[in-house]
Amino acid sequence: MRLSTLNQRRWRNFKRNRRAFWSLIVFSVLFGLSLFAELLANDKPIYVQYHGEHHFPVYKFYPETAFGGDFRTEAIYRDVEVQCLIVSGGLEDCWDDPEGVLDDAQDGVVAGEAIEKGRIIWPPIRYSFNTIADLDGPAPSAPDGEHLLGTDDTARDVLARVIYGFRLSIFFTLIVTFFASIIGVIAGAVQGFFGGWVDLIFQRVIEIWTSTPQLYIIIILFAILGRSFWLLVFLMTLFGWPALVGVVRAEFLRARNLEYVRAARALGVSNWKIMFRHMLPNAMVATVTLLPFIITGTIGSLASLDFLGFGLPSSAPSLGEMTLQAKQNLQAPWLGFTAFFTFAIMLSLLVFIFEGVRDAFDPRKTFQ
Repeated sequence: MRLSTLNQRRWRNFKRNRRAFWSLIVFSVLFGLSLFAELLANDKPIYVQYHGEHHFPVYKFYPETAFGGDFRTEAIYRDVEVQCLIVSGGLEDCWDDPEGVLDDAQDGVVAGEAIEKGRIIWPPIRYSFNTIADLDGPAPSAPDGEHLLGTDDTARDVLARVIYGFRLSIFFTLIVTFFASIIGVIAGAVQGFFGGWVDLIFQRVIEIWTSTPQLYIIIILFAILGRSFWLLVFLMTLFGWPALVGVVRAEFLRARNLEYVRAARALGVSNWKIMFRHMLPNAMVATVTLLPFIITGTIGSLASLDFLGFGLPSSAPSLGEMTLQAKQNLQAPWLGFTAFFTFAIMLSLLVFIFEGVRDAFDPRKTFQ
C-alpha cells in the first residue's frame, strides 16, 4: 500500500523528529514483547514432549493424567512430581523420590535402565502475574536471581506483573482513547458546523455531564454490577469524550464560513461529507495536540482507581495496585522504584510519540 504525497511528507517530518522516532521504536519493542507475555512469564511450560507427543500447556489445558499422574485436574507444572513424571516418562518412583529420579533422568538412566526422556521448555520467567512463589523468607522479598525485581506482599513475582500490567494498561488506554476520540470529534464537529441552537443545547449538556462526579458513578456501578475490564472501559469512555469537543468545535466554528466550505455547499455537497472529508483534516492538528494529555490522563486515571481499590478486578495485573503495595510496604523500596520507573518510561515514550505525530500533521512545522 503506497502512501499519498501528503502522508509521505508527514512520515518524513515524524522521522526527522529523532526523539519521537526513537521513542516509537523503543515503545514498539516493549509493547511487542508484552504481547507475548504468556511466552515470557508463565508458570506453565511453553512446550512439553512426553512419549513422543507434543504439548503446548501455555495455550491448552492438559490434565495430570496426560503425563502419567492420578488427577484429572490441570497439571501443576511447577510441582517437582509433575516435572519428574514428564522427564522420566511417567515412572511410579516419581511419587517417592521425585528429585532423585529427576537427577537420574538427566543422565537418561533410572534404576540402571535407559529411558525415553521427556522434555520441558520453560519461559524465561517461570511465574505468571498471579503465581504465588515459594519463598524461604517473608514476603515481600528483595530482588535476587530467581525474582529479578523481587516479589510483592503476596509473594507474586514483580517483573511478571510489570509485563502483564504494562500490556493491560496500554490496551485499556488505546481502547478508551479510540472510542472517546470518535465520540468527541463527532460531537465537536456537529456543534461547530451547525452552530445556533444545536451548539447551545450541546454546550449545556456537556456542562451538566462534566460536572457529574465520575468517581461516585464508578463506585456505585461497580457495587451493583461488579468490577470488570469492559465496564471500566465503558465508564471511562463515557466520561472521557468531552475532552476533545472544545478544540474540534472551535476549529469547525472557525472554518465553516471559509471559501472552500461555501464552495462545497454551493456545489451541493452534503453536510456530512463537508464536515468529515474537507473540514476534519484541517482540525486534526488541534485534535492530535490533545491526544498525549488524553492518553496520559487515562493511564493516570486507571492507576488512581486501582490504587483506591475501585479499578480493575483484584485478579488483574495492575500497576496501580503495585503502587498501593509500595505505599503499604515502605520497607520494600524495590516496589516503589519499579512502579515509578514503569510509569515514567511508559508515559514519557507515549508523550514523545504523540508530540511527533502532532508536529507531523502541522504543515508549519519542519525539522532539519
